[in-house]
Amino acid sequence: MLSLALTLTQPAQAQPANDPAPLSFTDSGEERRFHALVAELRCVMCQNQSLADSNAQIAHDLRREVLALIRQGKSDGEIKDFLVARYGEFVLYRPQVESKTWLLWFGPALLLLAGGFAVARIVHARSATARPADTRIDEEQEW
Repeated sequence: MLSLALTLTQPAQAQPANDPAPLSFTDSGEERRFHALVAELRCVMCQNQSLADSNAQIAHDLRREVLALIRQGKSDGEIKDFLVARYGEFVLYRPQVESKTWLLWFGPALLLLAGGFAVARIVHARSATARPADTRIDEEQEW
């Protein structure tokens, strides 16, 4: 009973909290490039975290993959293309502007314009109905 109680009080960990073997960089330029690149890539499991911020095991693996590609002499664009080919455009925080991503890029602006247009129509309609009533009240009052 005592051992069962002790095991139930221990928090369950699905993934290791820290990467068992931290990455080592050859120079500061490689480290800066690596950190800039993983900050622009999204963890494919965590949905709203970058590879730099995620603690998921797949993020650890992808960080190692990115470092290996950097050491192979691949450019940032080639690394992004490689990851997009494997995981889709979701892996990019800033997807490219294409015909299939227009709604993603311009959708918020369209919604804002539509909302502004709707508010303007409502304000205009209310002010048009309020004017005749105000005029009659002024004419009936004697000062």
